[in-house]
Amino acid sequence: MTIEDNKEVAEKCIEVAQIAFAAGNLEKAERFLRKAERLYPTARALELLARVRAAAASGSSKRTPPSSPSADDLRRRKMPSHQPTQQDYTSDQLEAVRRINAKGKDYYEILGVSKEATDSDIKRAYKKLALQLHPDKNRAPGAAEAFKTIGNAAAVLTNAEKRKQYDLRSEEPSHPMHQQQHFAQGFETGFTPEELYSMFFGGGAFPDGPTVFTRRRPREPEPREAHAGLVQLLPVLVLVLLSMMSGFFINEPVYSLTPSPKYPVPRETVNLKVPYYVKENFHTDYQGSLRRLEMTIEEEYILGLRHACQRERNYRDSMAWKARNFGDSRQYAEAQKLRTPSCEKLQQFQR
Repeated sequence: MTIEDNKEVAEKCIEVAQIAFAAGNLEKAERFLRKAERLYPTARALELLARVRAAAASGSSKRTPPSSPSADDLRRRKMPSHQPTQQDYTSDQLEAVRRINAKGKDYYEILGVSKEATDSDIKRAYKKLALQLHPDKNRAPGAAEAFKTIGNAAAVLTNAEKRKQYDLRSEEPSHPMHQQQHFAQGFETGFTPEELYSMFFGGGAFPDGPTVFTRRRPREPEPREAHAGLVQLLPVLVLVLLSMMSGFFINEPVYSLTPSPKYPVPRETVNLKVPYYVKENFHTDYQGSLRRLEMTIEEEYILGLRHACQRERNYRDSMAWKARNFGDSRQYAEAQKLRTPSCEKLQQFQR
């Protein structure tokens, strides 16, 4: 997932947290703010998280909104009583549910969009289907599962990295979409269907009805969790071993972007005049293409400038947001004047 993807999801998490905080649901607000902090730390999330924790500590909002019924409640609601009940859904609603559940795991077919669809197309298709299938409005059998399916499809296809992985796997001959029932297991999201609904609709509650659907993945047995923990440690151990053995197999770099006793000789690239440093025996020992080497140096230098520019802008924006939030006009003016030297350098190279 790219930095921009993380930032977009983090902003949606903050919006959901704000609504939960306003409704008094401190636990949900804190959960989403912690998620936002993990994805893309911002002063806005930290500030709101501090307010949520302060409210929880003072006990000013001990009561949360009515929680969604459990799966048992939903099952009891759907279980037939001894007395005849009247069907509370239409044939059109039942047909909409069957149409989604019959499409298997092809996320593009589920949402009714092409593989060239943009994020806006996907979100528009999801919203249209969500209004038809939300369990508050559609009581047909299988509506809850269909609602979960379209939410997961939209979440995957609007995430650039997950969509890329999904498209690659869907094109493999060993993973035909209509034969592999477990194909989409690797593309489950960390959100419940209701949380996805809130994020796509800007955090608003479903019109004209309470929220009644919350379904979470069942907890795995403890032995499987312990086994999964050991499996997750294996990549770390492999990386440690590789780092210990790297000195035996990897040659030292032929250049450095910063001077040091090992790289004391200054040079600059022919094209962009990027400064770099080499060893004293560079002219005699280096046998590769100098042009390709300098292209690599310039790419590394530009990438470093982009990262530094992003950090400088984030810091400036967070200081401005903090000043505006506290009504400090002097501090806000100072924040607006903060320079971003890496961004200025980057602009010079892009001219």
